[in-house]
Amino acid sequence: MTDWQFPPELWDAIGLTLRLAAVTSVVLLIVGIPLANWLNNSKMRGIIFVETLVSLPIVLPPTVIGFYLLMLMAPQQPLGAAWMSVFGHPLPFSFAGLVAGSVLYSLPFAVQPFQAAFRGVGRDLVQSALALGLTRRQTFVSIVLPLSKHGILTGVSLSFAHTMGEFGVVLMLGGNIPGQTRVASIALYDEAQKLNYGTAHAYALVLLAISFAILIGIAFLQRRQHAILLSN
Repeated sequence: MTDWQFPPELWDAIGLTLRLAAVTSVVLLIVGIPLANWLNNSKMRGIIFVETLVSLPIVLPPTVIGFYLLMLMAPQQPLGAAWMSVFGHPLPFSFAGLVAGSVLYSLPFAVQPFQAAFRGVGRDLVQSALALGLTRRQTFVSIVLPLSKHGILTGVSLSFAHTMGEFGVVLMLGGNIPGQTRVASIALYDEAQKLNYGTAHAYALVLLAISFAILIGIAFLQRRQHAILLSN
């Protein structure tokens, strides 16, 4: 039986993975809430195509997303050239590039729970607030958001867990640079390829423990939200 090994670089990769997941979750919280609200309330023709684009990462192979993002972020392209001129280094194979790819890849895992939570708020409450003189923005901030907090936490937790398990996107955009882009999933694959099964076991165990804890938290939030709905 292979002995498990916990080398120092394991914790570097785990720390980088947690930092990537945390930053991605914060960005998705900022971007996802207004996007979900707009998707729920927009009367624009063709809104279904926008929702389809948001949901596309669920079914699209991660390597496809990573490849097109790599092409888009290349220094020869407008986006990559603009980034290069401002920050002095290319966007691919950097932590910022990983964040950009992770946000796009995990977008539906945040937006869809947000949408479901907002739809769960009773329309009578919203209409009453509007009738009392509140604007739609005030109603959303003071009524819809507080009543949707469990759904928002679920979306953020799912985004965090999904980002931690990324492989194809981060491999295409970040490669395997220790301390910069070598996240835990890439490190696990690398150790397994080298037949270092003891270290690979350690990576897998830590990722399993973190993912299990996140899913337990999501299940608790969902049960609590269900109990609140029943009590109302």
